[in-house]
Amino acid sequence: MKTLSALAEDALEYLYMREVEDDTSATPTPDDRTVGELERHALVHPGGLSLTPAGRVEAEQAVRRHRLAERLLQDVIAMRGAQVNEAACEFEHSLHHGVDEYICTLLGHPTTCPHGRPIPPGRCCRERKGASHAAIVTLAAMKAGERGAIAYLSSRQPDVVQKLMALGVLPGSPVSMVQTFPSAVFQVGQTQIAVDHTLAEDIFVRRAGA
Repeated sequence: MKTLSALAEDALEYLYMREVEDDTSATPTPDDRTVGELERHALVHPGGLSLTPAGRVEAEQAVRRHRLAERLLQDVIAMRGAQVNEAACEFEHSLHHGVDEYICTLLGHPTTCPHGRPIPPGRCCRERKGASHAAIVTLAAMKAGERGAIAYLSSRQPDVVQKLMALGVLPGSPVSMVQTFPSAVFQVGQTQIAVDHTLAEDIFVRRAGA
């Protein structure tokens, strides 16, 4: 397929959020030129701004690139706030030709963006290629004695996140793995914390030296 314009990719993202994720706040307002581009590539139905099956596939990839860009900018480059989304809108259009898979592997195959929205999985997520070289991994993947810093918490349970944060499990906090079995025990500051495997999968750590 011919490379789409940035405006066309943005329109696909809005359509995906509205049609697939039922996000009513996502209201696409592409101009006639952008609509015409999408129609020429058979990504939307003629006369109506709705995704075709091919359009849904392309839109899912556009959403994936955007949310991976957000994850990279926040977790690796340490950008914060509205700045993350603004920069991601520019950066995402460069993540073609397998670059998105490289970044996904680097980040340890994250499942959500910084706003808690799901990141559609790619081929690399299903095959887990190069996972052992990931710069950011789950706490569950760390070995005893390994060190790093908390990157982010992906749990969708606010009470769990608040409890962890109250214990000092905050982005940027140094962490060291004490033991991995029968429960994951790690140290943050002067505090040792034990969590089960499920919760350890929701704590992401940037490996030391990564």
